[in-house]
Amino acid sequence: MFEVRKDEPEYAFIPNVETPQKNQYGKEIQLVDESDALAGQSLNINGDSGVGDNPNRYKQHGFHFTADNCIGCHACEAACSEKNQLPAHISFRSVGYVEGGSYPAYKRMNISMACNHCDDPVCLKGCPTRAYTKFAEYGAVLQDPEICFGCGYCTWVCPYNAPQLDPVQGQVSKCNMCVDRLEVGLKPACASACLGGALDFGLIETTPENREQAKTKIPGFPSPEITNPNIRFQQVKTLPREMTRTDTMPLRYQRDEQGEGEYKPKAALKDTPREWNLPKLRSREDPLVLFTLISQGVVGAFALLFLGPLLGLDLLSADNNPVTVGVLLLLMVALQGFALVISTMHLGKPHRFYRAFNNLKYSPVSREVASLAVFFTLFMGYVFFSFFSLPFLHPGFSEGLKYVCGVGALVSGPVFIYAMHKIYRIQARPFWNHWQVLTSFFGSTLTLGSLLVGLVFAVGLAAQGESFAPLLTVLAVPMTLGLVLESVGLLAHSRDLDKAGGEGAAAHIQQRTVFGNTYYSRNVGLAVSITLVALLGLVGLDGLPGLLAWTLVGALIIATSLVGRALFYVLVIPTTMPGAFFWRNQGFQEHARESGLAEMPQVGVLPQTDYHHQQMERARREVKEDISRLKQLGVKACLSALRVNVQQRLQEAFSRG
Repeated sequence: MFEVRKDEPEYAFIPNVETPQKNQYGKEIQLVDESDALAGQSLNINGDSGVGDNPNRYKQHGFHFTADNCIGCHACEAACSEKNQLPAHISFRSVGYVEGGSYPAYKRMNISMACNHCDDPVCLKGCPTRAYTKFAEYGAVLQDPEICFGCGYCTWVCPYNAPQLDPVQGQVSKCNMCVDRLEVGLKPACASACLGGALDFGLIETTPENREQAKTKIPGFPSPEITNPNIRFQQVKTLPREMTRTDTMPLRYQRDEQGEGEYKPKAALKDTPREWNLPKLRSREDPLVLFTLISQGVVGAFALLFLGPLLGLDLLSADNNPVTVGVLLLLMVALQGFALVISTMHLGKPHRFYRAFNNLKYSPVSREVASLAVFFTLFMGYVFFSFFSLPFLHPGFSEGLKYVCGVGALVSGPVFIYAMHKIYRIQARPFWNHWQVLTSFFGSTLTLGSLLVGLVFAVGLAAQGESFAPLLTVLAVPMTLGLVLESVGLLAHSRDLDKAGGEGAAAHIQQRTVFGNTYYSRNVGLAVSITLVALLGLVGLDGLPGLLAWTLVGALIIATSLVGRALFYVLVIPTTMPGAFFWRNQGFQEHARESGLAEMPQVGVLPQTDYHHQQMERARREVKEDISRLKQLGVKACLSALRVNVQQRLQEAFSRG
């Protein structure tokens, strides 16, 4: 148990006050009855099996932030970091601010934010490893870093920057509500350390002394409808009609004069020149760029290869072109195998990839991995029975198994692509939360799948001296359809983002300015690809000129797809809390790395290093540690068994006299 000081001040203790039955979201504040089987269990904090005597142990607790009182001293941050022994680049609680007006009527509003231990924690539902648990005790949402394998999906879905992905450790950690302090009746360290009386803590829906408001919204705070967070606000002082952020996010918050006077996010138009910024296309999600495109191409290619002969494309039949079909199947196996390996490089702990299956009930990541496993297993079964016939089975039965595997892979492939797209339908990331993701992923499936089949068969048929133009004329149809499908989605995406405003519109502004030249070049490449594919399909070029033309068009399509998918990952602006001029500011982080400030640990910015190399080195080190631990356990187990055996023999010897 946490040790309470003898001179602990009164303000550090949680007041025992009456609460309503339900909170503002209509959820019960009493999480379980005292007679419930869950009641009375220990949280095993620091290995202590004791149970705290807090009388409100099974009621939802939460933070109360009085924005008018916050002086931006960062004492709450410091107390939290000291309590949890955090490195300089990680902070469970952070203080940002928004500002507005002009001199002398200039105003600034600070916001202190950590995990809000929500009624509907999206981090818990999103985590594929089930590292999160919402406890009946205090309503705390706790996370176990040792279970986490560092995919970072919880950092995508959380609107409040609460989960922190540590690239050094390769795992996520976050605020734990200081449950060890709560067990002995103390407020969390951050609330106890607040100098201005801005941050408080207690039973949810109870306002601290000298407070009159318990609002669920404040300028700069994401919509509470996403997660039903357990934080309440007071902000009485008049603010300007428009508040801006001091970090580099192109966002501002504008008061809705015709509504309830709430501040809504708007895109901040800045006079930014249109640039290429190709180096900035690189991100931690680079492995996912390759994984998604390759997987979509393989699913599309298999569907064409399986359905083609059934629809009259006899050239795609293994009976007519056994060598080409065999080469294509092996190439698809190699590509999908590479995609599987590269996908683990996105993880902080790649060797723990198997934990992705742990949350099939809720997590889109777990469902994607499961559907991929089903597709790849059935696809490999189809490939196996395409090359081998089991000696103890009738040849017709092996052919039947091949057909069953093929049908299963044909059905599970699109299911896998759909599950993949669901990962990105996140409310906290409006740039992704659009049906364009579905058209883009299935468009790539049609385009890249047709391209893969077409180029391999073109080479194979050309090597045999046969014409490939008729086949590519047919394949140009799904190829063009895929490109058009993606283009239609992108046009609707652009229109809807501008109409909706907020973080999505801000991301689109960056797309047209910071990456403007790259973005418009991708669009031109898409339009040119549609034109050339349709033209080549109509003309029907054959021989070496046709092979060269299709190869060049294929290179253009692949380059366009890579750039488009990279933009998809780097452009997203989450419904994030405002940062400060230095802390939680992407612009300052870039400056610190460029100027060398990041070499100073106290700056709190990690130097730019090879992230994936760090991951592999960490994984290699942890595997060695696991092997060493197993060896030690093995030696101990052997010694224990030997000791028991010796004792038994001695007892037998004594019994015999």
